[in-house]
Amino acid sequence: VQLQASGGGLVQAGGSLRLTCEPSEGDFNNYGMGWFRQAPGKEREFVSAIDPYGVTKRYADSVKGRFTISRDTAKNAVYLQMNSLKPEDTAVYSCAARNGRIISSLMGRTGSYNYWGQGTQVTVSS
Repeated sequence: VQLQASGGGLVQAGGSLRLTCEPSEGDFNNYGMGWFRQAPGKEREFVSAIDPYGVTKRYADSVKGRFTISRDTAKNAVYLQMNSLKPEDTAVYSCAARNGRIISSLMGRTGSYNYWGQGTQVTVSS
């Protein structure tokens, strides 16, 4: 599975962006999906995840209430709607996938995913 993340850009604090993750080939509607981000000089961190059925969703505490993850099986895509963006949200955002369901408690771990896409840069200015 080859993943492509898009939708990043430069936005002012308080603004919104919607990231999209799509496979360049293949069907990942049976895959658990995650979004992670990495800021310069920092470790990669979990942002959000969704199960193959779009039922179980998880969020990092830092984005709860501001970000929403969703998936559209007809379009074979996963989205991350980011509202009320803050400068500390600035990072490269990457999507990841794993075939099948991921136990909820493990959805935030990078090791739970075996496919990763190239990231998209999100920059939030103050």
